[in-house]
Amino acid sequence: MKLDIYEHFHPDEREFVDKAWEWIVHAGQFHESRLTDFLDPRQTVILESLANRHPDVQVRFDGGHAEAERCRALIAPDYRDLSSEDMKLKVLRIDSTDQKFLALEHGDYLGSILGLGIKRSKIGDIHVLEDGCHAVVCEEISAFLDMNLNQVHRIHVQSEILPIEQLRISKTSLEMLDITVASLRLDGIASDVYRLSRSKVLVPIRAGRCRVNWKTEEDPSVQLREGDVVSMQGFGRFKVLEAGDVTKKGRYRVRVGKFV
Repeated sequence: MKLDIYEHFHPDEREFVDKAWEWIVHAGQFHESRLTDFLDPRQTVILESLANRHPDVQVRFDGGHAEAERCRALIAPDYRDLSSEDMKLKVLRIDSTDQKFLALEHGDYLGSILGLGIKRSKIGDIHVLEDGCHAVVCEEISAFLDMNLNQVHRIHVQSEILPIEQLRISKTSLEMLDITVASLRLDGIASDVYRLSRSKVLVPIRAGRCRVNWKTEEDPSVQLREGDVVSMQGFGRFKVLEAGDVTKKGRYRVRVGKFV
């Protein structure tokens, strides 16, 4: 079974695959339940696909709202009703009286939280708002964060723990780019989006620092499709919104939304 499972995933994902399969086996055979930390979208796909292999297991995902990117998972025997289970999610509200506070970005908040020694897996989506920030966090570390988070990017802040029902969601902001490329290859589109030469964009791809739909992608020739989300370490991420129209010269018109 293990070898069969491994065939479907990247070698870098094996550690998580092993862990997820153990959770599923324990739920299905030993009737144990497991509430995970926050999973990224790729880990969610892996866990869901493995759970589908076991007829006696079910999984509930929750990240605080319907469109959450990072979610906690509750893995349990299939006879349990998970709809009313407490997923132990809290909102860390952060604000400040300093006007410079309004210029803070997602990375500033995440960096300050991780700087307290918190693992990334304990933090869900971070919503930067016009008057502050709402971060979804695991309940078990919420009191620690409320007590110890005093600064974000050298700006003094105040915090408060709120129930998950009071979460305020930020809207995703995309910078629209219309490009024409010779093909829908990953390296060609990424080169235009990140404004790098083809040779320079190959370096992070082949080094395993590029992900397509949160899965590590080391093949620069892979074809992108509408809806694909591409992230490259150090350069940000983008989403392919439209692809396929061909110009008279045989080039592809592609509309991309770059996350800002």
